[in-house]
Amino acid sequence: MPSRSKTEGREPARPAKPVNRPSRRQRRKPTIHIIGFPMDLGAGRRGVDMGPSALRIADIEGRLEALGYPVVDHGDIDVQEPEVLTVVDKSLRYLPEITRSCERLARRVKSSLRTGDFPIVLGGDHSMAIGTIAGVAAYCRDAGKRLGVIWVDAHSDINTPGTSPSGNIHGMPVAAAIGIGSPELARVGGDYRKLDPHNIVMIGLRSVDEGERRVILETGIRAYTMTDIDRLGMHQVINESLDYLSERADHIHVSFDLDSVDPSIAMGVGTPVPGGLTYREAHLVMETIAERGALGSLEVAEVNPILDTLNMSAMFAADLVASAMGKRIL
Repeated sequence: MPSRSKTEGREPARPAKPVNRPSRRQRRKPTIHIIGFPMDLGAGRRGVDMGPSALRIADIEGRLEALGYPVVDHGDIDVQEPEVLTVVDKSLRYLPEITRSCERLARRVKSSLRTGDFPIVLGGDHSMAIGTIAGVAAYCRDAGKRLGVIWVDAHSDINTPGTSPSGNIHGMPVAAAIGIGSPELARVGGDYRKLDPHNIVMIGLRSVDEGERRVILETGIRAYTMTDIDRLGMHQVINESLDYLSERADHIHVSFDLDSVDPSIAMGVGTPVPGGLTYREAHLVMETIAERGALGSLEVAEVNPILDTLNMSAMFAADLVASAMGKRIL
């Protein structure tokens, strides 16, 4: 797939320049607010609604406290189950409940950031990002900050009702954030565009629908496919991404879908796709973001313990969160 990160015509890589922020080790450690979003309404497969519980069982709170962070677990956003709901529009499955739940999540995320704290949202299918990004965008709008998003995912999730093969809303959150597709989803958290497409970097793409491919190229979203990662190496990819966003954003949100990682490492995910990130590539993304003091908020999506063995995928995801928050080998 063509992307803006191909090597043709590229100048030799330069040393990474630091983001103009103090490192996380130098900053006062904020209180981390854990927010669960137990939803699988946006997905085509059941089970990711248990993701927040799986991550808690993996002791995500204890891992963060071991790094010196105060942690407050706010429990889960209330989400109704599909058994008590009816699909009215097959091109936007469970739209009313998803918008309602994402509105609540957006308010919770914004409230956390306004008090100077750090939200970590645990999912749940990736429709959660509609609410998470809306909440971060509302905070940034009030604070006069520019929002940038690093989207680590096997999928671009930029379908609209007209391009989606399934009508599953977990494939539409980026479209909602940039103000295209469903007006109801785009209006979550306020009737304005939440995110400039030029302030998005996608990493790890390997399953992109034709309609999504057109949108990515037309809007100028910076995208690194797995082919780009194979050619350039993850060290260059993540540092280029941070250099790019450091010139455009004051607050960087990371949306990490566990299916970005190869299923041989994390099998318990909502939509597994072979050929993903290795164990070390995934950790390098998070470690580099932490080292450069770039992280403003974080979400982890699509953990599905039904498809897992001994909760290993959730434990891996909890380790990745710890790396993003400053855990190091030495």
